[in-house]
Amino acid sequence: MLFALLMVVAAAEWVPVRWPWSDPATLELLAGTPVNCLLVERPAWDAQLNRQARLNGVATLGVIRPEVDPISATGQAVELDFTGVVYEGDFSRAVLDEARKVAARADRIVVELLPRTSMRLDTTDPILGTYQGVWPGINVADDGSAKAAPTGSPWIDTNTGLLRFLRGVTEARIWLGNLPPAGTVIPLARYLQAIADAAMVGGAWIFAFDADFAARLGRRDDVALEDWRRIGRHLAYWHEHKEWRQFRPYLGLAVLHDVRNGALLSNSILDMISARHTPLRSIPVPRLSEEALAGARMAVSVDPAALTPEQKEILRRFTRGGASLLSAPPGWRFPEIRPGQITLDKSEVPRLDDIWRGVNSMVGRENLGVRLFNVSSMRSELIAAPAGRPVLLHLVNYSDYPVEHVTVHLLEKFEKAQLLDPDSPPKTLPVYPHGEGSGVDIDLVRSVATLVLE
Repeated sequence: MLFALLMVVAAAEWVPVRWPWSDPATLELLAGTPVNCLLVERPAWDAQLNRQARLNGVATLGVIRPEVDPISATGQAVELDFTGVVYEGDFSRAVLDEARKVAARADRIVVELLPRTSMRLDTTDPILGTYQGVWPGINVADDGSAKAAPTGSPWIDTNTGLLRFLRGVTEARIWLGNLPPAGTVIPLARYLQAIADAAMVGGAWIFAFDADFAARLGRRDDVALEDWRRIGRHLAYWHEHKEWRQFRPYLGLAVLHDVRNGALLSNSILDMISARHTPLRSIPVPRLSEEALAGARMAVSVDPAALTPEQKEILRRFTRGGASLLSAPPGWRFPEIRPGQITLDKSEVPRLDDIWRGVNSMVGRENLGVRLFNVSSMRSELIAAPAGRPVLLHLVNYSDYPVEHVTVHLLEKFEKAQLLDPDSPPKTLPVYPHGEGSGVDIDLVRSVATLVLE
């Protein structure tokens, strides 16, 4: 029992990678990286790999899919001495529960990577996950041009809205993943974007090699090795700053919504609003309280009809205290969600125009924590330590080229600013007065950067 409890604690700090090899010698590729958890598909299950990984301090998880009997496959994984199992796919809940009993009797960790709508949001597992992550990046039209979002900036596919909602629901570590499409070569920049897209809001992207990358890395191709080293640096960047996951969104705007309002969809309301680089917090409707709203200056209620009388009174007190509230128009309904849907369809975006126009009108040019300039290809996250300082501004660049001359206007006064990124030494930046707050100029953002403010 003690061993099982220790593994639960350790699981929260796993850095997961899908491992396509069964040869124990391939574990040498992990040297210099923070990777400490391998997801292994059944064709590559091998007891020797597991034994060597355990000696190296690396956990191994056997991936079990619905195509096989999960109960017998779990027994096989136990016999091969996997640290745990990953149930990935759309399983019958009853069958899955029986398979979990086999793992529990052997003190094995269980990770469920289920459809978004099947995730157990009330889980007591150390990890909550889905295999239906979207590959982050700028959405490109058929003619090669960037599709436009309602903001007029490029449409960026991202998992940040989903992760913001899930972090408001659970204390579990959140894993997102999606296998590279067959026959596709993923550019290095896209891999780095996927890692940072999840990590900047406290989640983890399950890294997966495309077939070409795996083949080149398997034969120790020089370019593949250098790309893997850079990926390792980016994984280490977030892992070595794991205390950032305890930081909470700098609360300028609160969004009250839930599953039936598209909270599990990407490119939905949260992603639409965050494209403005407005600091926001997702508050699931059942968790609405005065404490959850503390510090917010504005709020959006996506489904007022779902609120209880007590919750409506909380919002009345919120507005009487001088805050602003935007409620969806009477009779407005979120587009019906189809089975298996993971993103809001572009054709459905106009139905959110009422909320989008309302947010634009309510926020206007007001600074709710930070205003950013020259960041059309970026997403950002402004977070603060539990004690209020330091404040961090994460910037993730989804384009394939560096962005120069980023201007940051902060609501508060700060005295110190340090710029961190995975590929460069820390750099101290000058802070200058701007209005009643502070300004900082960033010369260059390659793929990801963090501004540390004190």
